[in-house]
Amino acid sequence: MKKICIIGLGYIGLPTAGMLATNGYIVAGFDINTEAVNTINEGRIHIEEPGLEELVKIAVNSGKLKAYTQPQQADVYIIAVPTPVRENKKACMDYVEAATNSILDLLKPGNLVILESTSPPATTTKLMVPLLERTGLKIGEELFVAYCPEKVLPGQIIRELVENKRIVGGINQKSAQMAKEVYETFVKGEIILTDSTTAEMVKIMENTYRDVNIALANELAKISYKLGINAWEVVKFANLHPRVNLHSPGPGVGGHCISVDPWFIVEQNPELAILISHAREINDSMPAFTYNMVLEQVKEIANPKVSVLGLTYKPDIDDIRESPAIEIVKMLKNNPRINISICDPHVKGFGENLVELELALKDSDCILLVVNHKEFASMNPAEVSQLVKNKVIIDTRNSLNRTDWESEGFKYVLLGDGKTSHAHMLSHHVQQ
Repeated sequence: MKKICIIGLGYIGLPTAGMLATNGYIVAGFDINTEAVNTINEGRIHIEEPGLEELVKIAVNSGKLKAYTQPQQADVYIIAVPTPVRENKKACMDYVEAATNSILDLLKPGNLVILESTSPPATTTKLMVPLLERTGLKIGEELFVAYCPEKVLPGQIIRELVENKRIVGGINQKSAQMAKEVYETFVKGEIILTDSTTAEMVKIMENTYRDVNIALANELAKISYKLGINAWEVVKFANLHPRVNLHSPGPGVGGHCISVDPWFIVEQNPELAILISHAREINDSMPAFTYNMVLEQVKEIANPKVSVLGLTYKPDIDDIRESPAIEIVKMLKNNPRINISICDPHVKGFGENLVELELALKDSDCILLVVNHKEFASMNPAEVSQLVKNKVIIDTRNSLNRTDWESEGFKYVLLGDGKTSHAHMLSHHVQQ
């Protein structure tokens, strides 16, 4: 198995292609994005990920990696395409189906097909295998099939591809073993073998665990605000207990995994996935909660300007998939009395509202920090105070120094902090 065709050259497919190409394989990458294909063949990258460009450049220059706009014949096929949810919260498996169909005419006896895309349980056996059977090859004897989900964190993908443990689920033992042999050429973490449906559920539950815990923190933030206490203090003090690990609240949950994967379980088991479903609804409610925080701060200002800092779903990356910031921006844009200005140094091509930081802050009535990019952490409150019209800043990530901002006369509003809000209202009531 010396030649590998990777279908989908995005955040997972491209790093995997680079890793395999620098560890002994000839890799043909296939993507329908012609611009991405051309960029990769020049030894450059079309996404932002530390260390990836160097890896791709080495792989391309060595002749081991080349990108194409059509799938190429190989010994191993790895499918790494998106699996989003539709507006009705049902899994969209169109890309997995199309990717599988695209290689049917290329498959030969002895080939291995691996699905990496996060998918609902039984996708491998109930969606892919019936399609692959159209080749006439005996599945598990002549054509081998496995599921091997990625377990990496954007911003640390290159390191985690190598160091993290991998779960490999085969439709039979031979398929799992063949897939393991592919990954062990570069994976230093333990590679654990199981069946494909178990591997699919493991991947989804990893993200669902985090989603449910974030929902608990977000519910705490709402309750704390109403009670007049600081949710961040509650989290900090509760986590002093040796068996407690509360997560942090925020303006919502985004990305291609945590905000999507739980719906795969809910779709298949709606009558059983009660906690999972409620957690999703809580996290999906946080953009509206954040939007209402903004409205509260600008309610007495005519045609206020709101400066939104950050569009991505997490800091210091360029990925805006399922980002709660996008939902917040939509709500602000739909309010005719609000003027909006957006800054995100990591995002390109989001439209005319995306501007440099200084321009976003100029004449602002309310600064809304949605994403804690390092560029925003280094803002100087004294300099910002000279740019804005009204000194109000909402921190949804607890990432700014409250004392520094308040010393420059800013009203510092923290998501989940009812203590400051109640103290402000009490002071206003006493003065009246």
